[in-house]
Amino acid sequence: MNINFEYDNVTASERLEALATDKINKLVNKYDFIVRADVFFEAENTSDAETGRKTKIQLSAPGPRLFAEESKEKFEISLAEVINQLDRQLQKRKAKMKTH
Repeated sequence: MNINFEYDNVTASERLEALATDKINKLVNKYDFIVRADVFFEAENTSDAETGRKTKIQLSAPGPRLFAEESKEKFEISLAEVINQLDRQLQKRKAKMKTH
């Protein structure tokens, strides 16, 4: 399983990468058909204190790619939201794969 990290207006963080890798590996253990993950951390210029730290994750799996993004006040919170969104998408994908 290959995980690629990209940063936009953010300095690279080993702590963020370790946290993202841990959460993605939990998804991989649950859904073994995931091939690759692309993780993007981006700092947005916003006046809203509730947003500004955007996390985007794109997963490669059989069928169309899965994608989720979220903008919150901290990367850790937006990462957790994105993982939850992807988990729901993966559940649907797995259900479709079983029926065929």
